[in-house]
Amino acid sequence: MRGGTKMGLVGGVFAIVLSGVGYGAYNVWTGLNSTSGGGGGSTTQAAPVRTGPPSGDEISRTAKDFLAAWASGDADKASQLTNNATDAQPLLAGYSEDAHVSKVTLSPGAAAGAKVPYTVKATVSYEGKTKPWSYSSSLTVVRGLSTGKALVDWEPSVIHPDLKKGETIRTGEAASAPIKAVDRNGTELTKEKYPSLGPVLDALRDKYGDKAGGKPGIETAIESGSADSAPARTLVVLAKGKPALLHTTLDAGVQAAAETAVRKFSESSVAAVSAGTGEIRAVANNRADGFNAAMQGKLAPGSTMKIMTAAMLINNGLASEHSPVLCPPDVTWQSQTFHNLDNFSISGGTLAMSFARSCNTAFIKPVGILNNRHIADTALPSTAEKYFGIGKVWNVGIPSFDGSVPQTTGPNTAAAMIGQGLVQMDPLNMASVTATARNGTFRQPVIVPKSLIDGGRATGQSLPYNTAQQLRDMMHLTATAPYGTGTVAMSGVGGYKGAKTGSAEVDAQGKSNSWFTGFSDDLAAAAVVQSGGHGGDAAGPVVAAVLRAG
Repeated sequence: MRGGTKMGLVGGVFAIVLSGVGYGAYNVWTGLNSTSGGGGGSTTQAAPVRTGPPSGDEISRTAKDFLAAWASGDADKASQLTNNATDAQPLLAGYSEDAHVSKVTLSPGAAAGAKVPYTVKATVSYEGKTKPWSYSSSLTVVRGLSTGKALVDWEPSVIHPDLKKGETIRTGEAASAPIKAVDRNGTELTKEKYPSLGPVLDALRDKYGDKAGGKPGIETAIESGSADSAPARTLVVLAKGKPALLHTTLDAGVQAAAETAVRKFSESSVAAVSAGTGEIRAVANNRADGFNAAMQGKLAPGSTMKIMTAAMLINNGLASEHSPVLCPPDVTWQSQTFHNLDNFSISGGTLAMSFARSCNTAFIKPVGILNNRHIADTALPSTAEKYFGIGKVWNVGIPSFDGSVPQTTGPNTAAAMIGQGLVQMDPLNMASVTATARNGTFRQPVIVPKSLIDGGRATGQSLPYNTAQQLRDMMHLTATAPYGTGTVAMSGVGGYKGAKTGSAEVDAQGKSNSWFTGFSDDLAAAAVVQSGGHGGDAAGPVVAAVLRAG
């Protein structure tokens, strides 16, 4: 063995690690197939293009070669061992040039089929400051479509599991100063204690870290090239900055309950607000992609939409809570037939009963009358914007989706009445809708004190008192009556309470999305569990847990 060379078994793969250089690397030998020719010469025979999944040997060899090239800092060679060298090369080169990562050791584990896990141990250095860095990731080996070679299936997550397309890793002065975020009572809010607040705290730091008087430190972070992208996500802190104290409207107790509640259901999100002020008390998500769907999701809200539809019907004189309404098993509007769950019907019922039992047809049949008045396509969007703030531009304090109830034509007009079609909401939108019904006036949600928010808040016209009272009565009935679809979920919630359930069907999805929104005294909350089924089954318990904490 040559001096400065070590031999060992790493992750079940026999490797030679070169020392005394900035990067650790695996020494790998490969040879050409050759045959002897006349005169002692040789000729290379081109191997036939292979097809089918890579073999175990190909997977092992390709992973080993790729990791060796990456560890040695040879971005060109490593990228050529992937199926997308164009995208791979800049990220692999940037690992040392932009992220300032050196002394890299990559240790593969046992392959699980074509997937090879590995650990990374390295050092990050910048302007005399250094920090060790370790993490785990994985790669998958596939067959090249044109070459037939075994290649690494390129994804940015090969570099780091949190890295997404369009993002890079950079080390330097942080893009913004760190913050010490506290709730409305002064309790500190951290990612460690409240994990799903991660995207929210990142957004708060990005927006207010410098404004609140902080000083940036030196960090390794994931950044995006677009101006309207998500804020930087810190991976390594080489030198701490001066954190800015940032007061929020969140409530640590309610947030803790929200965190616990969403952990019980995958792909779930919840938001809670004060009905009287619009101040956000909790935001929590349990999603594989880490997306803040509670504030930025865009999903059809199902029958929770009937809160706004009921307000529209009452304001236009088409119904009242005690007036008789028809609830047949199905109804057709412009060639599309809509059904109630299990085709149930209500004989001799009222609007309140149809609301509490979530009768779809009772809320679609009035579309014909609206059409005769030439307001079928505009009545619901107008109500949503005028009284509930949906359709206005919200200024929450960090990025949010503000809900959408667009003007529609044809069957989409009927579908909108029951929260399907082109209507899009997130839990924060629906928590605000419920808060408006509870309070009578739209209070645009905010997550920081109003003094920190640039620009004004969206406002709305107060609901007619009689309309607001009927909405509260019907939501209370839904949460307390024996036939109310929200009664079971809300049984343990105290105070004056109300609820509305929703199940939103999604094309090519086996189970509907579960929606639930409710209030207890001043606190309003809404949740969605994707593929959760009926509203009361999954989203209902999430909302109830949050309301109990408030």
